[in-house]
Amino acid sequence: MPDQAYSADRSLRGKLRRRLVRLVARRPARLTLTRPMLSITFDDAPQSAALVGARILEAQGVRGTYYVAAGLAGAEGPVGRYASAHEMIAAQAAGHELACHTFSHLDCGQAGAKQIIAEVERNTDTVASWGAKPMTNFAYPYGDVSLDAKQALGPRYDVLRALHAGLIRDGVDLNQAPAVGVEGSRGEAVALSWLKRAAQEKAWMLLYTHDVCDQPSPWGCTPAALETIVAAAMRLGFDIVPVVEGAKRLG
Repeated sequence: MPDQAYSADRSLRGKLRRRLVRLVARRPARLTLTRPMLSITFDDAPQSAALVGARILEAQGVRGTYYVAAGLAGAEGPVGRYASAHEMIAAQAAGHELACHTFSHLDCGQAGAKQIIAEVERNTDTVASWGAKPMTNFAYPYGDVSLDAKQALGPRYDVLRALHAGLIRDGVDLNQAPAVGVEGSRGEAVALSWLKRAAQEKAWMLLYTHDVCDQPSPWGCTPAALETIVAAAMRLGFDIVPVVEGAKRLG
């Protein structure tokens, strides 16, 4: 989220565009897992996610993925303060993944290809200047996506995550990958329900949230909810890995 709460196009036209785009510029996953897989991701890298969220994962010996919009680093926003460059590099040094979320949290559903490419290149250069490893995965800010965005970004990243609910099964489009959100009053219950489904199907589940604090924003979750989800995933036999590791396992 930028400094002001913003909503992508939620009109009928916007919803139809996102759904129709799922049919084109596809890159089908080839999935043959013997165990279900979970990737826990934090959009925008709020400071609470980089500190509290990281500690929760590390306590269980697992790591997550932070989708970084470098232009927000250290600023205040609707999800609280965003992590500083130093805090994000510290998270990466602890084994977490930094992935791309454009530089300014651009709505890729409304922007043209040239603007999108300029944004991701600026984000890449800025994060690299911090001393970070190359970013090989991407999440569309606001979950908004267009044909221009998929065609421009598909060749650049291994997995491009959207926000429509679902699991990564064999044949699912990695250029517009589904995910499950942990946000709002029902976020924990929804995530646990999808976890059970993923366990049964031996699928890859991408989980996303934003801030992690006792009184989260509408887009975040509490530490207790995150702890419950991680514990449930471990009981169900999930491999909990950053997106970069999950992509490697797809070959």
